[in-house]
Amino acid sequence: MTQIEKPTLAIIVPCYNEQEVLPQTSIRLFDKLQKLISDNIISEKSKITFVDDGSVDNTWGLIEKYYEENPRNFAGIKLSKNKGHQNALLCGLLTMNDFVDVTISIDADLQDDIEIIEEMLKNYRNGCEIVYGVRSNRETDSLFKKLTAQGFYRFMRLLGVDIVYNHADFRLMGKNAILALAEYQEVNLFLRGIIPM
Repeated sequence: MTQIEKPTLAIIVPCYNEQEVLPQTSIRLFDKLQKLISDNIISEKSKITFVDDGSVDNTWGLIEKYYEENPRNFAGIKLSKNKGHQNALLCGLLTMNDFVDVTISIDADLQDDIEIIEEMLKNYRNGCEIVYGVRSNRETDSLFKKLTAQGFYRFMRLLGVDIVYNHADFRLMGKNAILALAEYQEVNLFLRGIIPM
């Protein structure tokens, strides 16, 4: 199935107490969004959507500021209290699915490589409803982080969880994939385990 050639994209960014990184994150994502628009890869209606997961710092104030300065390219969703990363991410996906053709989720610290977004969108145009952003190396991680991450993936596999190795929540999802995800009624969300199903 061939997808929309120039889709409307929402970049979904769950946020919890991210006031320190949000100024740089918003600039980098905005620059990437503008490049994708100017290269005719995505629609000019595309936007960055920050989901504030009950932050107690100035995260929401920054999100409001970005929206007020540029409502065309920024949006914000504020949860009433901290619901957890996975719930904030799911809220962003389900909310924006009504307005866009495709979403890409990414953590606010931008540890994932936003330069591969073009490649993710190319795979979408070729018919993929889900495209995973997988880390090819962990050179920037501390030894502790490397060991705990590798241990986590091995442990999940031992439990029988179908999980993509070295994949966090950096992924592209098309409209149909999100509609299928919405059918799950999980209370304790673990999207990395649900989405491969």
